[in-house]
Amino acid sequence: MSVLAHGTGAQHDLPLSPFYAFAGAFAALFVSFLALGLLWSTSRFRGDLAGRPLPDAVQRAADARPTRIAARALGLAAAILVVLYLLLGPADPDRNPAPGAVYVLLWVGLVPASLPLGPVWRLLNPLRTLHLLACRALGRDPDTGRPLPVRLGMWPAAAGLLAFTWLELVAPDPASPTALLLFLALYSAAHLTGAARHGAHWFDHADAFEVYSGLLARLSPLGRRAADRRLVLRSPFNGLDATPQLPGLVATICVMLGSTAYDGFSDAPSWITTVQTSPLGRTAVATLGLLGAVALVATLYALCAGATRLLSGQLPNPLAAFAHSLVPIALGYLVAHYFTLFVTEGPRTVMVALGTDNPAPPDPLLGPGGVATLQVLAIVLGHVLGVVAAHDRSVRLFPPGRATAGQLPLLVLMIAYTIGGLSLLIA
Repeated sequence: MSVLAHGTGAQHDLPLSPFYAFAGAFAALFVSFLALGLLWSTSRFRGDLAGRPLPDAVQRAADARPTRIAARALGLAAAILVVLYLLLGPADPDRNPAPGAVYVLLWVGLVPASLPLGPVWRLLNPLRTLHLLACRALGRDPDTGRPLPVRLGMWPAAAGLLAFTWLELVAPDPASPTALLLFLALYSAAHLTGAARHGAHWFDHADAFEVYSGLLARLSPLGRRAADRRLVLRSPFNGLDATPQLPGLVATICVMLGSTAYDGFSDAPSWITTVQTSPLGRTAVATLGLLGAVALVATLYALCAGATRLLSGQLPNPLAAFAHSLVPIALGYLVAHYFTLFVTEGPRTVMVALGTDNPAPPDPLLGPGGVATLQVLAIVLGHVLGVVAAHDRSVRLFPPGRATAGQLPLLVLMIAYTIGGLSLLIA
């Protein structure tokens, strides 16, 4: 079951020329940067104010009580099945669908689910449903509770994502029913306690999977207008522009980026040798590697934010101002590293859940060349979208004469991220 812990598996022999991959990536970044500087002089994104309303019938169906009840029931039933499989199912992960349900259908599946449909985990989240049922039984309003400290922001979500990725990528036996049950029990206890103290709003910014789904959903064409909560069709850039600049936002995105980067180099022969030969032991070295990858991503971004502030003049909270531009980059990394895992292990997990004994995963939809091309395109497109998002924010925040210069550190950062991302794929 090591495939569940390492995304697409070995990625260092993909049939793609490094020269053409890097040349194409740099050309795309430079051309987009120059074109935006020449042709895009005023901010065009309006965040949650933008969007074309969907028909009333669609709005009523989406917000209908039966729709929400069905979604909550589906999420709770799936969670109960996972727990039952972990408690009563076989210990062999090849014959137990629970590990695949958690690592593939949930973690990776939230990407293709959130992009077209929006923040779906908010409706499916079984912990939110359990909190709602408990409040109904006690006669309490689920939204009542102590106000969340402003400084808390998304920090609990960042910690939760780091804990989950540690379990997936570092833990000695991530597919073990014992390990998964322990994680799910601790995670559930922490968030149900938080919701009991602060109300259902706790999940909005503290639950790792809700925040993860919500950040990816910023690029969804479906959204809600801020003024009237109307369901609208919008440019994904408007959703991205409306990303709330909360404490912990940068940390959350850096965990997404850093953990995916660690997954990319954790199967490199040199790293495997380091892990196996270190006197510290495998788990300690792998933990340091994961933390180091997240810290490197965060340090590069912090240096970029500091340089942006120096070049453009005073800018309040420069770290959060451009954090939204990292979301499409994180999405590109997720697609590049987990596409093959999802299309092979996802159906296999479903077949195991339906009773097929140790089925073989289906053949990949794309050959090695197609997978390599998709991975490179995902990374490059994610960075180009990040450049567009950062440019629009810069022309809004900076004086006209400094808008282009203020973006240079961001361009350098995205080039560095591009080099790193492509190197993990084809080096």
